[in-house]
Formats: sequence, C-alpha cells, structure tokens
Amino acid sequence: MEKIGTIARERLSALFDGGVFTELDALRTEKDAPAAVICAHGYVEGQAVCAFAQAPDVNDGVMGKNTAGKIKRLYSLAAKTGTPLIGIFDSNGVYVDGTADSLTAYGKLIACAAKLSGVVPQISVIAGVCAGSAALLAAEADFVLATESAELYLTPPFGTDAAKPETAAKAGIVAAVCKDDADAAEQVKSLLRKLPANNLAGAPIAEYDEPAASCTKDTLLEGIADAGSLLPLYTAFGDSVDTALATVRGQAVGIITTCKSADALTADDAAKMARFVRTCDAFSIPVLTVLDTIGFAADTDAARNGSLRAMTQLCGAYAEATTIKIALIAGEACGAAFSAIAGRGAGSDYVLAWNNAAIAPMRPEGAVEFLWHDKLKGAADVNAKRRELADEYKRTLASAEKAAQIGAIDAVISAGETRQAIVDALDLLEGKRVSNLPKKHSNIPF
Repeated sequence: MEKIGTIARERLSALFDGGVFTELDALRTEKDAPAAVICAHGYVEGQAVCAFAQAPDVNDGVMGKNTAGKIKRLYSLAAKTGTPLIGIFDSNGVYVDGTADSLTAYGKLIACAAKLSGVVPQISVIAGVCAGSAALLAAEADFVLATESAELYLTPPFGTDAAKPETAAKAGIVAAVCKDDADAAEQVKSLLRKLPANNLAGAPIAEYDEPAASCTKDTLLEGIADAGSLLPLYTAFGDSVDTALATVRGQAVGIITTCKSADALTADDAAKMARFVRTCDAFSIPVLTVLDTIGFAADTDAARNGSLRAMTQLCGAYAEATTIKIALIAGEACGAAFSAIAGRGAGSDYVLAWNNAAIAPMRPEGAVEFLWHDKLKGAADVNAKRRELADEYKRTLASAEKAAQIGAIDAVISAGETRQAIVDALDLLEGKRVSNLPKKHSNIPF
C-alpha cells in the first residue's frame, strides 16, 4: 500500500532518533480513505516514545471515529509501557456527517489524556490549525509547544490575533513558541532530556559542565544551573516569575524565581507557579524556589477576588507536592508570600537565605509604622527617618540571621555559596520518601 501523510512523516522523522520510527495501525481507514494521522513508536534522545502526527495532506487532516481510534490505541500503549506521548496537531476539524460520532471520538481521546496525565509526560506540538475539541485535547498535555505559523483556538476567531500562538503563550497555555517544525522538534528533545519516562522512573542523569557565571541577583539562574542546561518555559506569561527546567550537577530540577520584576505577584504569576510545581511534582522532579518579592498583589475588583483564588491554588500546589522542595530567600520574603511559597509551613524541605535577605510578617516600611511609630515622632525628616528605621528593621528583627535563630530557615549563606549549598541540599534530600493522606483528590479552588 502506498504510504500517505508526507507532512506528518516528515515531522515524525525530525523527532525520532535518526529519523527512524515504527508505524502503528498503518492500514486503518476512515470513510474509504486513509485515516488522517500517522501513529508511531521509536526512540527520541535514546528514550522510548510514542507519537502521533495529524496529516493535513490527507483529507485536510480531519478527525473521524477510526482516526481517533488510532490515536486512542497509542494512548493505551503509552499507558501500558510507561513511555512519553507526543502529539503533533494539524487538522481542519472533524467529519461533519450529521452525527455525533466525531464528537464522541474526541471526547474519548480527551478522557484518555486526562487519565494519562501525571503517569507519563505528554507534549503537544501545534504545527498548524488546532481548533475546538482538538484544542482541548492538545491543551491537556504537560507542555504545549506551537510553531509561529500555527493556529490554536477553541471557537472560531478566523484569522484574528486570538488564534495566534503568541496569544496562547500570554495566556499561559503555550509553554514556548518555536520558529518552525524543526525548532519544535528540538524543543521536544530538550524537554525529554529533563523528564523521566513515567511517574515511577527516575529523571535522567546528564553529563554536565560547571556554570560559567557566579550567583548574583542578575545571574541567579545561570549561576545555579549547569552550563547550557537552562530551558526557560512560559516566558510570555506571568510578569514577575520565571520558570525553567535545568540540571544541577546533572540532575533535573525545576527552578522558579520571583526575581523577574520588582512588582507584586499577580494571579497570573501564581497560576504559572502552581502549574509548574504540579508538573514537577507529578514526575518527582525537585523544585527550587528562589524568592524575592514584595508579596501578593491586591485585588482591584472586589467582586472577583482573582488573586485570592490564584494564591490559594498556589498554596495548595506547594503544600501537596511531595517532591523535593528547596527554597532560597534572595531578597525580601515578607508576609503571606513566605508562608505560602518558601516557609516550612508550605512544606519546604530545606530553606536557605542570603545573608542580606529580609524575612518578616510584613514589609520593613510597614513594620516601622506598626512597631516603631514612636521613633518617628519629632523627626526633622520623617521620610528619611522611616528609611533609616526600615534598614534597621532589616538588619535586626527581619534579618536572615534572626530567622535562623528562631528556626524559620535552615542556613544563612552568601551569594557565592549558593550553588554548592543547593547541591548539598539535593544530596541530603535524595532519599526523601513521603506520601499524602489517602483521598481521591484535593478540593482547592480552581
């Protein structure tokens, strides 16, 4: 039988090692035509992987009952064998024949993806049009990548900016926008190098080079991660938070920093952090949180309380995560931000702080008004006196040393000691074994 789906085969060849893969269910048809998807298994970066690619050059890649059946079979094999699943999406929709067959088929696939979530890594690549039910399926993956020419939407915007991948990236749906198919394939490989095959397997260990940069406020990530290992994700979403996968001494680590800007953490920042923590936790990837923030942003719309809802989700994500959790206070960590993100109450296994960090119930300026208001009386320049007292508060009650004395943190270090301190903490916690109370799932607000 003549092979069909040239575009899909080219995309799979770019993904699999040496361009070699074994096709599955190759003879299945849809309404007397070849099914518009290529399903395959093989190796990517030496790791067994299942993958499918929709074929836009076969009946416009439309989905029908049998085409969905091919993909469903692949989900079943990925679950049985514990191998990552990659989906490459490019389709103009479903067969419209007046029945609910295609909708039911997509519904079954969406259920498969949900059940497989947290069992094996799932990566979606949006390489063309991905709309309606297909968009729901693609967005269920652990990581969604999109090429610059792709379109991703739930309901038809028909060529508006709402369909552009950059829009989905700003909404936190797309983890990275790639230049083209080849770039997307390389991004998938970069992800797989840092992910375990499944939730019962250990993350891969890689060879590494020491970082060239030293740890400073401006080069934190570069000073902590192994040279060349940083893989930033969701850069267009959440203005005050950076998230990245990396390796530290060859071990995969998820890094979250709140040092991206001097602004307070917003609902988007909290959602970005919560999702990243849950993704790392699902596959037992250690989480390193670097905290320097003035705290959570106030809600400006009293009717919505979006920040409170998002921050509650963030608290739940950190508290429930059983993977290794290390926190580094690299600046201010005051109020609820410390409690929810970095403190031992949030479940951090090890808390480090730079020697110039400030850790306290409220920001220094507010603490001065609350605790030392009498000292401001009679000052010739009240603002200058307030700043002086705030500095004193940072050096005394809010100092990292004071936090260590009362048991709120584990160690006070200099910036130059950061990488080694994190390496030592990872070594200490390597054998961590904890589990949560038996339950169906948590019920924190979504």
